[in-house]
Amino acid sequence: MSAPSSPGHAVVTGASSGIGAAIAAHLLGLGWQVTGLSRSAPAAPPPGYQHRAVDLTERAAIGPALAGLRPTALVHAAGLMRGGLLGALDHANTETLWRLHVDVAFQLADLLAPLLPEGGRMVLLGSRAAAGAPGRSQYAASKAALVAMARSWAAELAPRGITVNVVAPAATDTPMLRDPARAAVLPKLPPIGRYIRPEEVAALVGFLLGPFGGAITGQQLVICGGSSL
Repeated sequence: MSAPSSPGHAVVTGASSGIGAAIAAHLLGLGWQVTGLSRSAPAAPPPGYQHRAVDLTERAAIGPALAGLRPTALVHAAGLMRGGLLGALDHANTETLWRLHVDVAFQLADLLAPLLPEGGRMVLLGSRAAAGAPGRSQYAASKAALVAMARSWAAELAPRGITVNVVAPAATDTPMLRDPARAAVLPKLPPIGRYIRPEEVAALVGFLLGPFGGAITGQQLVICGGSSL
């Protein structure tokens, strides 16, 4: 089965900042059309970019935000980090992380998968922390769930040539890395001596969405700078 022609049309969540913004910019540079879903729009939207303002934590808002779209790819990059040690966990954080990382992915995939053409693409942004990290159990659990989801959906959608993968970076140099809300659990510098660059994550996502990514599905691809060694 053939991969979608490039350029295509990608729906990218969290496209206003961090990794999501880097993915949107990378795809636009490759000639894709991008519809970004996030609360705020870019200050100067580039050609080919359409923004739809939506609070992804509001379940009822997602369907209307997708109305009329028939993309060839979905990238769920929206996310946040919250941490805490056992004995001092904020259980509201569990609900927030699960909603944004997992429930939103379920909702997006359920709505868009039937609309994707043969050879469509889905990429979920995971994390190296999915393998387990002290003080990050709530975050890690929500990201680990994405791997099981991707593998299940990949098996379902393979007959249509649609691939589903997880891209899982280690600590990436984005505004989220400096979020005061994660001060209790500081990021670790990877062995390569620097944080992962958002553009590096975006380039891998672009490859998976492109014509040479059609044989990769149901996988978690880790960009960790040696952190997993």
